[in-house]
Amino acid sequence: MVRAVASSLTVAVVLGLAYLAYDVALSRGASLPGGDLRSLAVLGFIVVVLASGSVVTYFVVPQPTGSGTRVVRSAWSAALGFLAALPIAYLVLVVEGQLLKPLLV
Repeated sequence: MVRAVASSLTVAVVLGLAYLAYDVALSRGASLPGGDLRSLAVLGFIVVVLASGSVVTYFVVPQPTGSGTRVVRSAWSAALGFLAALPIAYLVLVVEGQLLKPLLV
């Protein structure tokens, strides 16, 4: 489970830093193509973090099988990754918006 959470956190931090750069640029008055698409960027951030959390957990965390060496996966593994990625996405956005952005603007 630690690997699945770490992978979701890694994706969230990388995308969070990209969003932070975009957010700071717009806050400083940059004129970017498409205008202010911060809401769409946040939505894309959340979707990618949740999807990557689900997919990575599905492939990394097999279900316990008892005896035997057969690896079993199910949709429950993906659901576990999805639910683990929710607070990670939220916390990364809070750190970006409440802690890092005020230091850079």
